[in-house]
Amino acid sequence: MARVQPTEERPLDGRTIVVTRAAAQAQRFTQLLEAAGARVLEAPAIVIAPPPSWEPLDAALAALDTYTWVIFTSVNGVAMVDRRLAARALAWPAFAGRRVAAIGPATADALAEHGVRADLVPDEYRAEGLIEGLRGVVTPADRVLLPRAAQTRDVLVTELRRLGAQVNEVPAYATRRGEAGTARLRDALAAGTIDAVTFTSSSTARNFAELFTEDERRAWLSRVTVASIGPITAATAAEYGMTTDVMPAEYTIPALAKALADYFARVPRGGNPRAKRGGRGEPSEGAPTYRRGRGEPSEGAPPHRRGRGEPPEGAPTQRRV
Repeated sequence: MARVQPTEERPLDGRTIVVTRAAAQAQRFTQLLEAAGARVLEAPAIVIAPPPSWEPLDAALAALDTYTWVIFTSVNGVAMVDRRLAARALAWPAFAGRRVAAIGPATADALAEHGVRADLVPDEYRAEGLIEGLRGVVTPADRVLLPRAAQTRDVLVTELRRLGAQVNEVPAYATRRGEAGTARLRDALAAGTIDAVTFTSSSTARNFAELFTEDERRAWLSRVTVASIGPITAATAAEYGMTTDVMPAEYTIPALAKALADYFARVPRGGNPRAKRGGRGEPSEGAPTYRRGRGEPSEGAPPHRRGRGEPPEGAPTQRRV
């Protein structure tokens, strides 16, 4: 797992970094950035909330014995299933006899806390990686339960059905735009005190961008570094004119923190890394924006090796958690 290594001169000293993760999930990222010297401004762009109705998930949990596979695409999905099991006077042993897939190691760890071992954790921590791992394993005789965020990318459902499986996709939670701290964020961007904005899922990039007009984004883009956890997130940011400057090879929170530290370690104090590139800029060397690496979460979503921490957001368009 990538870690920010302590040094005498911390590479993010004097830098202000915006963290847009959901408030309940920002602590780890914030701690890593602060360990490297950053001042962190938390401005949650998403809020994790219950789904419009618990009925589909409750019905699926009551019929667990009819499924051969259960696929978890985020830590949030695990947490919400745990919540509903307790509400229904059920328990995780009900998953005995089901094969379980987790989109990444953080999700697998969350399952392990409840005594459930993931039978499959792909090398590529996103929906495409899960499909590759399930190809040749899932058959037309299988019935698959997919509890995840409402309004998510449909690639997983589509590809599982192409494999012949019967898929029951149920909303386990929903995400909505977070606006807490927006005034403080807007003031900081206008004052030019922000050095970088970080996106850990497509939903954080989209919701952040939609807080501002196109003119407002254009005004601060020339002096703010954009860091995205992976190519799906970077592509969403690009839709709003936000070109990614920093993207780690391993699409995890620790790797993103380290990539930011490495990036700013190459920039002179007081320097503007975007100034030399004329505004929106090109990705920095070693940080390609749309490289297909080894995977980013399918949900809010997100490596070459199995670290611990895919982001747990449940971003509606990706996710490594």
